[in-house]
Amino acid sequence: MKTATRNGFQTGITFGVIVVTMFLIGFTVIGAALVAKIFGTSVSSGSIPPLPFFVIFISLVGLWNGATAARRPLTGADEFKPALVAGLLAGLVTGIFSAVVALVFGMLAANKIDVRTYLVAISPESIKMYLFGQDAVTGSLLSLVLLTVSSVAGSALAVTLRTNAKVRGFFQKAAESYTNAIHSERAIKLRNNPSARYAFLALVAAALIILPRTWGGYWNYVLGTVGIYIILGLGLNIITGWAGQLVIGYVAFFAVGAYTFALLTAPAPHHLMWNFWLALILGVLAAGISGLLIGLPILNLRGDYLAIVTLGAAEIVRILLKSDLMTPYTAGPRGIRDIGGPTLFGRSFTSDVDFMYLIIIAVLVVSFLAYRLQNSRTGKAWVAVNQDETVARATGINAYTSKLLALALSAAIAGLAGALFASRNQFTGPDDHQLMVAINVICLVIVGGIGNIPGVFLGAFALKGLPEVLREIENYRMLVFGILLIVMMRLRPEGFLPAKRPALEKNTPPSGQEA
Repeated sequence: MKTATRNGFQTGITFGVIVVTMFLIGFTVIGAALVAKIFGTSVSSGSIPPLPFFVIFISLVGLWNGATAARRPLTGADEFKPALVAGLLAGLVTGIFSAVVALVFGMLAANKIDVRTYLVAISPESIKMYLFGQDAVTGSLLSLVLLTVSSVAGSALAVTLRTNAKVRGFFQKAAESYTNAIHSERAIKLRNNPSARYAFLALVAAALIILPRTWGGYWNYVLGTVGIYIILGLGLNIITGWAGQLVIGYVAFFAVGAYTFALLTAPAPHHLMWNFWLALILGVLAAGISGLLIGLPILNLRGDYLAIVTLGAAEIVRILLKSDLMTPYTAGPRGIRDIGGPTLFGRSFTSDVDFMYLIIIAVLVVSFLAYRLQNSRTGKAWVAVNQDETVARATGINAYTSKLLALALSAAIAGLAGALFASRNQFTGPDDHQLMVAINVICLVIVGGIGNIPGVFLGAFALKGLPEVLREIENYRMLVFGILLIVMMRLRPEGFLPAKRPALEKNTPPSGQEA
């Protein structure tokens, strides 16, 4: 029972802080609005959702609280009673936190004190919703009761699902069926059948051709942005995921590619108006050369030192682009407008559908290049340097050259993404190349799985595509990023799809013989 009590108090304090924080930053309103959206009720921006949706949201938090409190290990052969105790304590502690806050803000609202002077996210309407439309005392008691009851229900549900033989057997049978299906002789033959592989590729190609024409302009723009971040993530995956060098200032190469392309194709400030494809190639080369030049003096550094130096390089590039001194050459803080778009056989190729096709082709090309590099001797050398640079040197690998090549290739890929970004938007400026871009790319690589190519796709869709679907939480994007990274580091430190490292081949002796 001591374990149950400890779990209950610890979980209750944690969730109490979470509930209070959500209220203070206005996320209780957003959460209720998301629940309303799930039930098909639209809530306009800035308005308060109906009260039943707030009750559902708080109840879901309470269920989560109780399920977390009922986690293993719990003492005793029978887990049900300790789980209920843990859930009850967690609910009471969280409810007390919430009730005290509700009472304080309810009394402030009753005395006509506008707390928005100090906490801009809290409005009188949100306080009223948090009090369930009641006075301060009644609302705080309702908050305590709701969180306690839902927490007890969550703990009971969690331990029931965990200990029920039928439920356990169902999930075990489903897992066994899935394992048997993917490892069956028929599935293996199907995977190894060239005709099936070509048919699958034909279906994917048909989908990539048809879908951009049916999505519409908005979704083409959103998914085009996801595609650009996939390219950036694939590039960063080379230097960080495989070579193991933390490069925070990756956005500098993105800026070099975008500005090189923009200066060569825009009418101002230099009136060059070069061909799109030539400018694209030169943008990629310029970014790759910049990676080479930056890497020459710094790649002997390791760990935090390399990260700090690359961060400084990115800030230098951004400040130079924004400075008045460089205005005659880079258009300064105003940025570059009317950037040229692609043409194909004399036809303009600049519609949202055309650009979506172009980004898809770029993603496929970079993915193919990444797969080839991963399975090459160069890719294995990068992995060796990442695992242990000293041992890699002892086996004859030139670690400095390998890391320099990785940085140059990563920079060139970032330059490609920058050129596509500038051309699609027909504008680029210093604010498009802030440090936050690099942080986003690092986050998507970490969340997806460091060193794993499919993980980059998953991370890009999760961090760049999903926020567009859930526009209500746009103002909380940084908060969500931070929480997601903390959760990933705790639960899946290698990402959703961790990379598989190459294993040594072992020669198994024939049966009856000793090794």
